Amino acid sequence: MNAPEKLSIPSMKERVSAEEWQARVDLAACYRLVADFGWSDLVFTHVTARVPGTENQFLINPYGMMFDEITASSLVKIDLEGNKIEESPFPINPAGFTIHSAIHAVRHDAQCVLHVHSINGVAVSVQQEGVLPLSQQSIFVLSSLAYHDYEGVALNADEKPRLVADLGDKTYLMLRNHGLLTLGKTVADAFLNMYIFESACMIQIRAQSGGGELVRIPETIIRGAQQQAKSVTKAQGGMLAWPGLLRRLDRIDSSYRT
Repeated sequence: MNAPEKLSIPSMKERVSAEEWQARVDLAACYRLVADFGWSDLVFTHVTARVPGTENQFLINPYGMMFDEITASSLVKIDLEGNKIEESPFPINPAGFTIHSAIHAVRHDAQCVLHVHSINGVAVSVQQEGVLPLSQQSIFVLSSLAYHDYEGVALNADEKPRLVADLGDKTYLMLRNHGLLTLGKTVADAFLNMYIFESACMIQIRAQSGGGELVRIPETIIRGAQQQAKSVTKAQGGMLAWPGLLRRLDRIDSSYRT
């Protein structure tokens, strides 16, 4: 059997601004972390980031590349319609950008939109009550959570107004029968939010599988969760954990930086 051909990806580092290059490195790292934490669905979900200093330029994964292969240079720059802004040897999935483009168009506070089809997340998304107040992780999610009902595979642009209306100003979005989505002012924030979201779902599924009566956290505690989150992260959000996560990746494989 022949060895698989290695991907040859020319470096973009000297062709983009220092700010865009940093955004590319962070987004590539996020893709690697999604794979490392077991949230990827082969090649069928997306993480997008706005190109710094722009309103309508975004970075997205090359379609068909596994998340643990993605590098800063392989990311594709597109506009709000999913059209390539500059030449790239890699294809993108315009249909996969439907959800992301809808959110990026109205949520200018969100530099990064992260969407996964994690097993635990989908399992909770099919439950009538959705996320339950069962864990410390769940209170942070419940303090800024929205739901959007399933309308089939996200191919129809007509769905966009309903999706953004359901999302509103929230940080966490549960796509019914589909998966999880988080927003962040930075890639690091979006990743930390997804870590918390997925953890809340995993704990819920495991707690329910025990078969015993579940103890719910009072609403009064949930109302103060956002302020508590700022205290826990020392108001740094995802940046508190991000350098350590990058060191973790570098120990495994630093090629995401290329």
